[in-house]
Amino acid sequence: MFSLREYNTFGIEAEARQFVEISSIDEYISLRKSGEYAHLPHLFLGGGSNVLLTKAQEALVVKISIPGISVVKEDADFVWLKGGAGVVWDEFVQFAVNHGWSGLENLSLIPGTVGAAPMQNIGAYGAEIKDTFESLEALNLQTLALEVFDAKACAFGYRESFFKRAGKGQYLISSVTFKLSKKPSVKTSYGAIQEVLAAKGIKQPSIREVADAVIEIRQSKLPDPKQIGNSGSFFKNPTVSASEASRLMAEFPGIPNYPVEGSSDVKFPAGWFIEKAGWKGFRRGDAGVHAKQALVLVNYGEATGAEILALSEEIKQSIKDTFGVSLETEVNIL
Repeated sequence: MFSLREYNTFGIEAEARQFVEISSIDEYISLRKSGEYAHLPHLFLGGGSNVLLTKAQEALVVKISIPGISVVKEDADFVWLKGGAGVVWDEFVQFAVNHGWSGLENLSLIPGTVGAAPMQNIGAYGAEIKDTFESLEALNLQTLALEVFDAKACAFGYRESFFKRAGKGQYLISSVTFKLSKKPSVKTSYGAIQEVLAAKGIKQPSIREVADAVIEIRQSKLPDPKQIGNSGSFFKNPTVSASEASRLMAEFPGIPNYPVEGSSDVKFPAGWFIEKAGWKGFRRGDAGVHAKQALVLVNYGEATGAEILALSEEIKQSIKDTFGVSLETEVNIL
């Protein structure tokens, strides 16, 4: 058995039957053709930043470490930047920012890898993967053929995609390409970005200054997984109908809310519900809710995945009972 503690950002102690690390798709194809692990299911791990391990994994865990950042095409206005699935996401973002290419700066410091990013259409501070996504390459696990997916084929939704729904478990993403602008256009209207920039006296920010503001905000609110085990946002922000939104706003004046583009639905911050229900800073043993950001569940040291999962279910029931709102888990439970 192989310990996975160092391979998940929750720092959960869980074991895998077998473990391999690959740095290319050809390595995985060779492994498959060898038949050596044919008797075991295969579980793919990137940065381990969006998983909660609740039990021993009776599987071959395949750590995706496919490297590489390269420009595959460019013209006067845009550059198409490709990243290997194993590249650390923030390293990819900062590579773009340092070259003056805009589109990813609001997604600075999100944990995980390039390959995992499109699976859940990661987003923050008014930006999502789908805004700059061009295409990805993925290995069909049945045919072992490499296929190309454009944005439409990926069927991006809020923190989801084809790869979390109909295509779940059928593909291994090997690389992702983004179309970034050479003529910077920054998004600063979301969250505390404007406040941070104003405090520094910055009125016309560069993409570097926006990225730095996002990093500062995230570091002030979110725990570093190297210090306190966590997977970032544990729950999705709930989206409700216009009529349900009206009820919530009438019952809870001042509740923050955001319109959903192209819909009459309204999105509410899950962290607000969790904090108002009294869970912020809650701790039972080594499983808890972060003291600064109620959306983040944490492992203070020796919590088990099962303990954190049980806490999350209690929170969901509490929010349902108190507000009539159903929370959905963003983290993959394994």
